Amino acid sequence: MSNDQLASVLAQAAEERFEYFLATVGEEREIWILINSDEHFLKLHGEEDGGFEYLPIWPSSDFAAHYAEDSDELTPKSIPLPQFLNRWLPGLHKDGIEVGVFPGADNSVWISEPKDLEQDLRDELDRF
Repeated sequence: MSNDQLASVLAQAAEERFEYFLATVGEEREIWILINSDEHFLKLHGEEDGGFEYLPIWPSSDFAAHYAEDSDELTPKSIPLPQFLNRWLPGLHKDGIEVGVFPGADNSVWISEPKDLEQDLRDELDRF
């Protein structure tokens, strides 16, 4: 992906990036997260509603790598969509961790409950 394409998508509003995320993941069948050298995944903290934790996710390695470009510790890691749906989302729900879908250039992010994201992803898969 060219830098212009990357910048164009990252400049979109959070809801537009969410739709881009669903369409891309529906086609590619994988989710991208960031991990450190100990293979611990990146969790971020939101300030709304008294604070909460969320797992940021991206539709491709290019976007995840761009987010982590200022970090020497973080690298993109692919999670196959079936594994994300069947193991990650139930685990995040159990642990009370929300999902931050596709953080943008302005640090805006679409926050979703794991069960809501699971339904959105399954609805997208039904379209194929």
